[in-house]
Parts: sequence; C-alpha cells; structure tokens
Amino acid sequence: MVVQDRRGGAVAMAVVCGTGLAVGLLATGCSPDGAAADDQAPRGRAAASEVQRSADALVRAGSARVRTAMETASGGTRVAIRGTGAYDFRANSGLLRVLLPDPADRPGEGHQPITEILAPGALFMKNRGAGVPADKWVRVATASLADGNLVTGGATDPLAAAELLRGARDVTYQGEERLGGVRVRHYRGATDIAVAARAASGRSRPALVAAQKGFTTDVVPFDAYLDRAGRLRKVRQRFQFANGVPRGAAVTSTTELYGFGAKAAVRMPQGRDIYAGKIASAAS
Repeated sequence: MVVQDRRGGAVAMAVVCGTGLAVGLLATGCSPDGAAADDQAPRGRAAASEVQRSADALVRAGSARVRTAMETASGGTRVAIRGTGAYDFRANSGLLRVLLPDPADRPGEGHQPITEILAPGALFMKNRGAGVPADKWVRVATASLADGNLVTGGATDPLAAAELLRGARDVTYQGEERLGGVRVRHYRGATDIAVAARAASGRSRPALVAAQKGFTTDVVPFDAYLDRAGRLRKVRQRFQFANGVPRGAAVTSTTELYGFGAKAAVRMPQGRDIYAGKIASAAS
C-alpha cells in the first residue's frame, strides 16, 4: 500500500507494504547509572567494532520494547509513520502496531492501525485494507521485497536494523548523551548494505541480500546510540530509494529500544488465518 500526501502539488509517498555492541563491560569508572566515563569511550576502529557488533548484544539481552518512526521526504513534503511494540531477538520475531498518517483529504479521521508480525523470512499484516477481510493476515516473504523489508512495512525490523550496522565504517564518536534516563554513547557513520549482508547472521542475511537491489546506493548513513553493555538503544538510518517512489525520495527510519527483558511472545498466524485471495493495490 502506498500512502500519498498531496500538498501544494507535491507528492510524498510513505511505503507500507501491501504485497509489496557486543563488547564486554569496560573496566572503567562508571557514573551512578552504570555508564562508562565519557573519556573511556571507544574511538576509531574500536568505535566501529562496537557498533558492528550491536546485534550480538541485543541477542544476549533477549527482548525489548520498541518504538519506531519512519519518515519519507519527497518534493519538500514529509510523511511520518509510527509504531510501537515488542521484539524477541533470540526468536527473531516481534509484534508492532503501525499508525499511518491521516488521509490528506480527511484530516483528523486517521487510518486504523496496522498490526504487523515480524518473523524470520516473513512479514504478516492485519487490517491491511484494500479488500482483505478484517480478521485475516497478509503474508509477505521479506526476501521477495526489493528492500528486504528494511522500509517497505513502515518499520524496520529491529534485528535487521542492528545487523545492518555490521557494515559500519567511518564511525566517529559524537559524545555521551542521556536517552530515556540512560547514558548512551552517540556514534555516527555510514554502513554498507553489501558488507553487512556478508557479515550478518543467518537470521537477517536473506533480507539484507535482497536489500542490495532496492536502494540508490548501498551506503546508509546512521546515528547509533549504545549503552555501556553495547546494546543498541536507538538507531537512525537514512535510505535513498531506487524503485517505486519519485527520484530523490529519501526514507529515514528510527528504531528505539528500551525495557530490555520485557515479554515479547508472538503468536504466529495459522494457515486458516492468512488471506489467500488477490490483494488490490491501494492509495488512500
């Protein structure tokens, strides 16, 4: 499904699919909330290594609550999609409620939230619209998507977002900040999708391999915020689209993680609950 927002003749397109760090605790002095002192923060190659291994720290953490935001910019107009939920990094699955922006011609009415299940190799969506029964799920194989579902579903899979950082390079330390009451280290750099795909675990590799053909460039600028255990607390990644949207369109995906250890059990849809009919394309 494509959400179109027409303002002053410009068209912004937010993509919502219809078919279509793990380092050990540093032996340094810590502040009262457990963050390592700023002057001991990794820099240079050590900083890149910490960012590259953030996915490993998340798997060790087990699970977390998630907030997502995806903003599409085109022709000077921006459209934002937001989501909330939880994710199990060991099972590589999560549940999100994704809220689309209000229709341009019906401000204040809003869209019904889409429920998404992120699973190994698949994206399930309920309340898909466009002729899909309200009680049915739509299933999409993520490896079949041009971007591997890094942005198509309106939210980046949290583990895939971390695995994408395995291709991080030119990483610079931006300083220590406070995020959600926790001191974090802010790193900035760029990651290479092809390099990340080769280094990724088997859980995320198919999606990242698919993503290599979906963007204008394999290079994805990022800002990453890590706590003292190397866990990714927030990551902002900026993608340039190659297919399906106007030239020059950019998508910024932000994933925030908190409440580590929170319950994130996901019940996968049964075959009888999955819609098998034809899915119409929709613009609303």
